[in-house]
Amino acid sequence: MMLHIPELLTRDQVAECRHILANATWQDGLTTAGIQAAQRKQNLQLPEGTPEIARLREIVTGALLNNPLFFSAALPQRILPPFFNHYEGGGFYGNHVDNAIRYPHGSQQGIRTDVSTTIFFTDPDEYEGGDLFVDDTYGSHQAKLPAGDAIVYPSTSLHRVEPVTKGARICSFLWTQSMIRDDWKRTMMFELDCTIQKLRQQVGDSEEVVSLTAHYHNLLRQWAEM
Repeated sequence: MMLHIPELLTRDQVAECRHILANATWQDGLTTAGIQAAQRKQNLQLPEGTPEIARLREIVTGALLNNPLFFSAALPQRILPPFFNHYEGGGFYGNHVDNAIRYPHGSQQGIRTDVSTTIFFTDPDEYEGGDLFVDDTYGSHQAKLPAGDAIVYPSTSLHRVEPVTKGARICSFLWTQSMIRDDWKRTMMFELDCTIQKLRQQVGDSEEVVSLTAHYHNLLRQWAEM
């Protein structure tokens, strides 16, 4: 499942993040790349341990945890602290699949990467190229979203960032370990939850809506890993 979340960040939050990022010191993105990625990656990344990244992570993580659409789609158990990258001057990230296990900075407890999320800080008209392509069994999906919007997709997907030929593309990216590791099960739960919410708006808590809600929670109880 690939999901567009509009206006994850408010305009004020985007403005604050952009101000912080404009004054930040970036490092080569290869410092966090694995063997495969090092051959396919050309970008900049915000270093760990800085006051700037701490505040940015607070804003982004808070927005995600308070967004019902993200919660319903990802069913987060743990969220890896967000990273921030910068592409310009032909910067790109070739086709790759995210590492299955990631470790938060300074921690030995790994997080399984079930769900990937990209949040945009620059608008599409501020740069050329830089489209995110995500490939799955249904084809290739393209995303280049307004500042403050997010795209959510399975971490098992092959994906890439096309070269940025003009301007700069600045984003946040992060991984979530879901309570439900299988994408098809998460997708089914998300669709069921959306259907229940729509029915509730139309008919209230009817007997049928209550029954569907019970099925949702019983499936979650059956599949969730805590």
